[in-house]
Amino acid sequence: MNFLSGILKKKKTALVLGGGSARGLAHIGILKIFQDEGIDFDLIVGTSIGAFIGAFFALEKDMSKAEKKTKEFNPKENLDIMIPPMMGLIKGEKIYSVIKDFVGDKTFKDTKIPMAVVCTDLEKGEEFVFTEGPLSQAIRLSCSYPGIFTPIRFENRLLVDGAILNNVPVNVARKLGAEIIVAVDVGYCSRVSGIKSVFGMILQAFQVMGEELGRYQVSQADIVINPDLGDINQLDFASSRFIIRQGEIAALEKLNKIREKTGIKKGSVKR
Repeated sequence: MNFLSGILKKKKTALVLGGGSARGLAHIGILKIFQDEGIDFDLIVGTSIGAFIGAFFALEKDMSKAEKKTKEFNPKENLDIMIPPMMGLIKGEKIYSVIKDFVGDKTFKDTKIPMAVVCTDLEKGEEFVFTEGPLSQAIRLSCSYPGIFTPIRFENRLLVDGAILNNVPVNVARKLGAEIIVAVDVGYCSRVSGIKSVFGMILQAFQVMGEELGRYQVSQADIVINPDLGDINQLDFASSRFIIRQGEIAALEKLNKIREKTGIKKGSVKR
């Protein structure tokens, strides 16, 4: 927390980006609109894919690059299955390479906007917040679904996906001093039938849990953006164009409200 303690001295605005795997690609569309409209935040807090995309924005503020990389992403090429599975079905080194491709060797101190990444300490049953160190490491840990991706120990903690406890970590932004919070909740597609595998069962359990957690957590935000993603599930990366576009639409719908709340003057939409 030391990195942020000297930054948030006055009334500050925070953007909170939640988890949701493929559905979280809507964050790209939302951030594209904020980029075009000159909407800036003093702090970004993210968990899981929200941490991944939020970190890219905090570093570069050029979401066209993130959109291009996302459309080239093939999830099947990035699943290094563990045989036999140990603490996860997927080793996670290939996904870590994807993360490194996005953020390189940058650290939290390299971001243009202060950033916090939320994980879950699975053994202690509590949240763990990164605000310093390598971004890629924090993101990898924040994206580690228990039982799916092999977890990694950090300072004697077994850290996994932040969404286990905090899918839309509004409370973390409050603790870090933010007074005006815009939260993005991409929701979950928990209406799934015909589950036929361990992978599908774990995924569905996360979706049911995440949907319930999200309802409570976003209620603490000042403004909530909910992209309309229908029955798009967490693995549907092939629908990235649609998901990103829905993020853009959702952001445009809340622009005036965000300006009123934050005091940011109206600009012209460049779309």
